[in-house]
Amino acid sequence: MAARPVRPLSILTYHQIAPAAPRGTPFRGLSVDPARFARHMRWLRRLGWQGLSMRDLDPYLRGEREGKVFGLTFDDGYRNVLEHALPVLRETGFTATNYLVAAHPGGENFWDVPKGVPASPLMRPDEIQTWVAAGQEVGAHTLDHADLTATAALEAQRQITQARGVLEAVAQQPVEAFCYPYGHYGPEHVDMARAAGYRTATTTRRGRVHAGDDLWALPRVPVLRTTHFPALMQKLMTAYEDRRGARG
Repeated sequence: MAARPVRPLSILTYHQIAPAAPRGTPFRGLSVDPARFARHMRWLRRLGWQGLSMRDLDPYLRGEREGKVFGLTFDDGYRNVLEHALPVLRETGFTATNYLVAAHPGGENFWDVPKGVPASPLMRPDEIQTWVAAGQEVGAHTLDHADLTATAALEAQRQITQARGVLEAVAQQPVEAFCYPYGHYGPEHVDMARAAGYRTATTTRRGRVHAGDDLWALPRVPVLRTTHFPALMQKLMTAYEDRRGARG
């Protein structure tokens, strides 16, 4: 069923909540300083916004509720999100979805290290349980952070489907949100995510969610190291509207 939000919705995307790596480090912009993240969330709360996990955003996506809300997601399951973001979520009363690489709790970002990105630890099973106990949601990011478009169909299906069961065993809660690693996916992967029982799947396509958008191919709004609060508000309210016709 297509998504039917009453008004356009933004789903914010963060990765690491940590000080930036040295200049010249690849993908340095994906680390948002903890103080900046805290400012983002506190100001949004003061302005009457409510940050919601994909589970809590679901009725808004389906047009069943309306409000001043936005989706809040973290990709990859970094430990620094637990350390630096969770206290702020508790303070503001926001919920968020953390998309975990299911087969590697307690590991590190092995998919990025060969590119020159510093190793950063992922949440351990006990830390995942701490995240869940605080009212936050676990989502799936495949078993091995797989590039689905470079993966044979049967393996892609395994990566998508089995990630759900693995994470449910750790989190002891339903895992109903999925995210395509690297933002790489095709129509067949959308069908796999739907068939696996996920209620939503998010991408790296930039934009807000509009009526008619596919619940298993949702666009998001990236938040980067340099995103100051006025820019965040602009993204939240008008994210890339002039570019929707060119999205692929």
